[in-house]
Amino acid sequence: MATPLTLVASERSDGTPVLAVTGEIDMSNAGDLDDALTRSAADGPLLVDLSQVGYLDSAGLTVLFTHASNIRLIANPLITPVLTISGLSELTTIEGNPSDPS
Repeated sequence: MATPLTLVASERSDGTPVLAVTGEIDMSNAGDLDDALTRSAADGPLLVDLSQVGYLDSAGLTVLFTHASNIRLIANPLITPVLTISGLSELTTIEGNPSDPS
């Protein structure tokens, strides 16, 4: 069973807008992610926290590519290779999960 997608917009203490994404990103919900990125990045660069994403398909990648010039990503070790192989890492900054001890 797929883990539902949850999108939570917030702000870091330094004022950086953050969109925390949890669950699985696929063609059934990529439009929701696109809408959230469009809204959240309207005022400037956005940090997208994908550290709690367990699955990312091509529809989700397409959305991230569309917004690559306005986002930075935090990714977990599970999806980092997908972001790198796809070439997204050449278009935007991808940071490791700061809560991951490895």
